[in-house]
Parts: sequence; structure tokens; C-alpha cells
Amino acid sequence: MKIRAANASDYPELRQIYLESRRKSFVWESEKEMALADFDRHTNEEHIILAEEEDCILGFASLYLPDDFIHNLFVHPAYAGKGAGSKLLDAAIEIMNKPLTLKCVSANHQAMKFYEKNGWKKVVEEGGPGEKYWVMVYE
Repeated sequence: MKIRAANASDYPELRQIYLESRRKSFVWESEKEMALADFDRHTNEEHIILAEEEDCILGFASLYLPDDFIHNLFVHPAYAGKGAGSKLLDAAIEIMNKPLTLKCVSANHQAMKFYEKNGWKKVVEEGGPGEKYWVMVYE
């Protein structure tokens, strides 16, 4: 498995991964309101890295480098549990400066377990009703 910076030719596949992953795991959001164009809006001005195996993109992370913040980390549902997420986290840690932060939706229990298993710690739960998330840190 290779981790590399994304380029413009990767975007169509990254948009699809983002959409399919959210539709499968974001049960608290309306699937009808999700669109391919969300990827571009939600990763604007971010450095995107991807996990690739045999020319197939498994997942990606978008990093907001000025704040050492992981904004998005998504693995295509067909490749979940095969190590791409952990490799993307490791690569983000190498690229950015500690401490790194991210936000994880409180209702996303599977993601929360994944981050904790990879050494991230919950700091504080924020947000309003129906929009709660944990700020997490990696030191």
C-alpha cells in the first residue's frame, strides 16, 4: 500500500469515495442532501493524501496544514478494515507537527474506536444538539 499526495486526476474517484463512505456511515445525516460536489467544498485549501494499492484508491485524508488538523479521513467501504485508515493517520503524523487535532462526530462510534485504537485521545465534546463532536488530539 502506497500513500501519496493527491493530484487533480484523482479527484473524480475521491469524490465518489467521499460520497459512498458518508452514505454508508453517516446515518445521522440525510443521504438526499449528500452530493459529489461536497468533496470539493469540504476539502477546499487542504492538502490531500491518499492510500493506493495496485492503482486503486482505497481512501484519503484531507489535512489543514496551518493548524495541524485532520479535517477528513475516509476509506471506501469496500476497503474498510484493511489498514488504509491507519496508514493515512501515520502519514498525517509525519507531515504535520504534534500535537495534531481532529473532530469526530459523537454519533460515529466506529470512527471513535478507530482513533482511540490509534493513539488519539478525547479532549472535549462540543457542538449543539444533533451536532455533537469530540475534539481529539494526538501528541
